[in-house]
Amino acid sequence: MQPRMSSSRILKWVSVVVCLSSQAQAEEPSPSARSRSQPCQRQQPERIVWPQGTHLWGTQRQVEKDETSSVLMSVSLEKLRLSGGEKKHVRLDGGRLSVPGLPAQGLVGAVLEGTSSEAEPVEVAICGAEPSAEDERMVWYHVQIWNAESATWENPCVATSRMLNPRALAVAGVWNESGARQELPGRFTFACENGAIAKCANWGYRPWASKDGRPLTELHQACTRMARADYCGDGRSHTHQNTFIDMYDSLEVLTPATQAVAGWDPTKASFEAAWGPDGAQCVARTRDGRKLESVLASCPGRFEPVAEELGQGDRCTHRRKGADSKAALLRNRSYQ
Repeated sequence: MQPRMSSSRILKWVSVVVCLSSQAQAEEPSPSARSRSQPCQRQQPERIVWPQGTHLWGTQRQVEKDETSSVLMSVSLEKLRLSGGEKKHVRLDGGRLSVPGLPAQGLVGAVLEGTSSEAEPVEVAICGAEPSAEDERMVWYHVQIWNAESATWENPCVATSRMLNPRALAVAGVWNESGARQELPGRFTFACENGAIAKCANWGYRPWASKDGRPLTELHQACTRMARADYCGDGRSHTHQNTFIDMYDSLEVLTPATQAVAGWDPTKASFEAAWGPDGAQCVARTRDGRKLESVLASCPGRFEPVAEELGQGDRCTHRRKGADSKAALLRNRSYQ
């Protein structure tokens, strides 16, 4: 069970500011030591801004212009090859890969078998493991995949100027092109930290956890829809990178922000939508400034005009047909 996090302490938006601890800075190797380092050693890039918006997996795209495409869609738990050539069966414990008798660092150098969105086989190497200080069942992995065309190992995660070597989180389930989560026996997702799947877990919606006896799996899935403004639940995002948002949920894992902080002023934000695992339950406006009618036209027959009060000043203008908007798992506000 995760402790309740107050809105005054948590910055919940698309650009999340993260400061490196003094301990991490103290451990930074000297330039001469870095020049002598071996491949797959731990890297400590400057993590200041976490870009948010269109990415679901946070991976490079198999088809460059297709946001529903990924070079690494899922990974098998059944075939793990250790650095010494020994083969082991690995299991997933929360957000952590586990092999009996091996610590987290014991998996460094291991290779697993993955699959791209085009159903092509992908070799996945674990090059580093960083246990989370917030959750003992969560480990951030540095991973690389083999690129046969360039004959090189490379990070499948999308890098930014401020996140040079993004990490990945092992999450149960597999997400398809429509953004739907599926349970596939023996498979999991390596979700990069700059994509919605990992970000929602990092925000507190860890799908392996529960609150007040209720699993957070569906709340996490609703968050992946919300983070990408996937109103229609078809895997298509309607937002831009680095768009500020605030979110709050029915279990109060996160609550509405009430105090202004650098980069976010609650008095300037307004209700955008209420969310379920398969998309928006009701909508008031779009996040990217497009006309709402033009966005909803991409999923004809799914929504109907309605004026509905949800409480806390949140008011819908369009509701999904047959949905109970007040029972939505998650809501969000953003700048109009």
